[in-house]
Amino acid sequence: MKAIVVANWKMNPPTSRQACALFAATKRASDAARQIQLIVAPPSLYLHELAAGYRGKKIQFAAQNAHWENGGAQTGEMSMAQIKDARASHILVGHSECRARGETDDGTRKKVVSALALKMIPILCVGERTRDHAGGHFTIVNAQLRAVFAELSSAQTARVIVAYEPVWAIGGEVSMSPRDMHEMAIFIRKTIVELHGQQAMSVKILYGGAATEENAVAMLQGGDVDGLLVGHVSIDARRFAALLSSVSAA
Repeated sequence: MKAIVVANWKMNPPTSRQACALFAATKRASDAARQIQLIVAPPSLYLHELAAGYRGKKIQFAAQNAHWENGGAQTGEMSMAQIKDARASHILVGHSECRARGETDDGTRKKVVSALALKMIPILCVGERTRDHAGGHFTIVNAQLRAVFAELSSAQTARVIVAYEPVWAIGGEVSMSPRDMHEMAIFIRKTIVELHGQQAMSVKILYGGAATEENAVAMLQGGDVDGLLVGHVSIDARRFAALLSSVSAA
């Protein structure tokens, strides 16, 4: 089974020329890797240029965010229809950085529904900002999942990818342990199964908190996940190539 690796460039790099250079390096690393489904999520400004210039089949493209409406008076926003026209097949929804700027669970639900209506694949990000010994993080993740999946049909549910991102680990070099991720993966599947039955076990889960070339294989092998949502390492061509190589060789 192919491991899914999503490269979230966030608000990087600063110029189109640098974006093209980073993508060229990413493509070379992808060409050398086996059994990986790579999805690149550049800033939307670069999306069309990179996707239109790509002639291969191993890489797909995602937008980092979009509005759920397909048009109208939403100054400064980009619609799902527009990012699909820019050749994005996937869309990140509910990323912790978007939630920190005010995106609500209801907003994530609307975005997932909009993406599915356009036959795009939403990558729904869930996760807690802090963790304590009382297990409150499970309550937070449960609410984030139910806000979306309770409104979907079983067929729609199967098309959603869930990315668990413990916010306290994002941007650093220390991830949570594979054992803890395995526990969370079981909880995520259990929550969705309660809504849609055993067929929801097929929902793919990614890990997205400080995924690096050092911990990628251990997380894939012991974390009960189908892939990784990679942030800061994805904009370092050398480190990202090392991550893909390690996953490919595992």
